[in-house]
Amino acid sequence: MAKAFVHRAAIHLLAGALLGGALWFAWPADGARQTSAPSATALPADMKPYVETIPGTDVQFEMVPVPGGTFLMGSPADEPGRSPDEGPQHLVTVGPFWISKTEVTWDEYDVFAFKRDLQSKRPPSAIGAPAGADATTRPSPPYGDESFGFGKRGMPAINMTHHAAMEYARWLSSLTGKTYRLPTEAEWERACRAGTSTLYSFGDDVAKLGDYAWYLDNSNGRPHPVAQKRPNPWGIHDMHGNVAEWVLDQYEANFYAASDPKVPVFSPVRLPDERRYPHVVRGGSWDDEPPLLRCAARRASTPEWSRRDPQSPKSIWWHTEAITVGFRLVRPYREQENLRGLRSKVTPRSP
Repeated sequence: MAKAFVHRAAIHLLAGALLGGALWFAWPADGARQTSAPSATALPADMKPYVETIPGTDVQFEMVPVPGGTFLMGSPADEPGRSPDEGPQHLVTVGPFWISKTEVTWDEYDVFAFKRDLQSKRPPSAIGAPAGADATTRPSPPYGDESFGFGKRGMPAINMTHHAAMEYARWLSSLTGKTYRLPTEAEWERACRAGTSTLYSFGDDVAKLGDYAWYLDNSNGRPHPVAQKRPNPWGIHDMHGNVAEWVLDQYEANFYAASDPKVPVFSPVRLPDERRYPHVVRGGSWDDEPPLLRCAARRASTPEWSRRDPQSPKSIWWHTEAITVGFRLVRPYREQENLRGLRSKVTPRSP
């Protein structure tokens, strides 16, 4: 018990130093093990919050900086509501990045899905990926009302596939010349925890959940406009609840088991392949109970999310049952090598 307390206290001190001192860490090759303390460097002066306007529109969204550093990922074996795929807890180090202050809204996603006249003028070298966003990289028409009657203005976009979320990020990157993508699972948890190590970013008291999240007990059976609840300590809204969020990683139940709990892993990611399923979803939704909204909670996508799609093959763009799922974006300050130029490998022939 004493050793566990000392270890957790050390993590708290490290997190406090990172946040209070505005530090970020240089890290070695992706997936490498840390054998000595990382070197600390001042947070880059140009890493400030900013507002992005989608070129050719008046649609805007905010990006919030997240300091790089080392944190304890996953949940302890005795955490209430825990699932086996959340352990073992292990140290992870990530570099600094920006994350969208809210989930991607229909205001943003509709530009990608339905306004075909917006084309990128950026050269391919600007972002390390193909320029342009023609019809082959835009969603096919949805089957039915894509908003499911919940409305659109200020509402989180829902029911898109993991492939569609990745393609949205690639399209936005081609328009802006900045690298936008889905967060890795490690980046998502880093941003969600915001320097804490509790069940939720606001602590362990479930009674406070309604102040920070839309979930089963207070949502009235529907998602709500973004940013109506309190943000986490780093100013990020709806990390708990409202809609669950795609992350970049392919789901693997035992992914954490390969990590030495005492030695930090740098920038871990389970790269997605050509399979449609399973991918990781984080954060819980308006239709979930409190345990699924915890910082460490993980969920895997399944083919059941497109069960009612009458098409053959089923759409690679739209689900029919994932009305609780959306996403948000990150922009890395310095992209890790194995994610440069990454794009979805899913095609209509994918299993």
